[in-house]
Amino acid sequence: MTHTGFPQRWVGHADLDAFYASVEQRDNPEYRDRPVVVGALPGRRGVVAAANYKAREFGIHSAMPIAEASRRCPDAVFLRPDMARYIRVSREVFQILETLTPVVEPVSVDEAYLDLTGLEKLLGPPETIGCEIKRRIMDATGLTVSVGIGPNRLIAKLGSECRKPDGLAIIHPEDVLNFLAPLPVASLRGLGRQTQKIFRRLGIETVAQLRAVPLQHLESHLGKKAAENFHGQAFGISAAGVNPGRSRKSISKEHTFEKDVQAQDILHDVLHELAAGVAATARRENLSGSVVTLKVRFAGFETHTRQHKLALSTHDERVILREAWALFLEGTLPRKPVRLIGVGISHWGQSEPIQADLFDQPQKRKRDDRLLSTLDQVAEKFGKGALQMGCTIRTKKPNTP
Repeated sequence: MTHTGFPQRWVGHADLDAFYASVEQRDNPEYRDRPVVVGALPGRRGVVAAANYKAREFGIHSAMPIAEASRRCPDAVFLRPDMARYIRVSREVFQILETLTPVVEPVSVDEAYLDLTGLEKLLGPPETIGCEIKRRIMDATGLTVSVGIGPNRLIAKLGSECRKPDGLAIIHPEDVLNFLAPLPVASLRGLGRQTQKIFRRLGIETVAQLRAVPLQHLESHLGKKAAENFHGQAFGISAAGVNPGRSRKSISKEHTFEKDVQAQDILHDVLHELAAGVAATARRENLSGSVVTLKVRFAGFETHTRQHKLALSTHDERVILREAWALFLEGTLPRKPVRLIGVGISHWGQSEPIQADLFDQPQKRKRDDRLLSTLDQVAEKFGKGALQMGCTIRTKKPNTP
């Protein structure tokens, strides 16, 4: 109990270690003593999605170009992701977590926040709870998980990170300041490259050094909001609530070409397939977005994003494709071959599959709903891509093939 008479707030953060690679090693014992890289295959375009800890010894990390990973460790096991299998394992892990506490907030397929407040009466102190989380996941899945437990989300997250892999860190409220002090400021949440440059210029490398800088001085360099945020984190101040109903912020898919592509028919076809995948995921999760985002990457990792706000939310691939293609054609993007193209939707709202004609709204919406439902049923029975809506290119970018 705290001095206020209320139970001590305890938040847990569970983070599966090198999740994709660990699942592959579990299911393929011959990989267990080797560096494992999940992502694109050597000789093809793409990046690392996950690397086990043996691969990380060679400096390989997620988002690294696969060509660089292959150069650093040509003897590593390179595997394409099996997302369906990873998601099945993820669901199993979350079900295990829900046997410990009903308040589980998934952050991604391999990590979650847990409200552990009050569990001391059932399971024992935080140390015992953390060990129980790790034991249950290992017994059921054969996977290791790093667990951090502290008085709020920030401390729990930093706790799980500091003991990886297969770690357990319990940070009691009275130990928070000492725990944070030696950590690099880059550990704090939401600290981007520009802010890191400012901190380096100010001679701030650790949380203890950040804590010693007056707030007003930080405000003069970072602005009021950012300064208050990082100054508060340096003292361990963070939200403590765990929201089990938290939904994803966006749905997106992208494709990296093996060779840069400039032909618009190919780009349009790929964008159509991506839009169909985004739309199908949105319908499956009963989501509908009002902002369409286009992502285009050229040689040298030059990346551009464009967004358009819709009048009505949608989960219709025709609308997503139409708006994304319009963004591609609008004339502000460089006219050169494309390395990667992607599309996404966000800003959830009430479902309106398509902006219907003025004089035929109810009938058209019903037809569209039936058509989209049929697409989903066919995909579930025969596989993704078995049936797809037809779309044509009506406009081309000037001066392109």
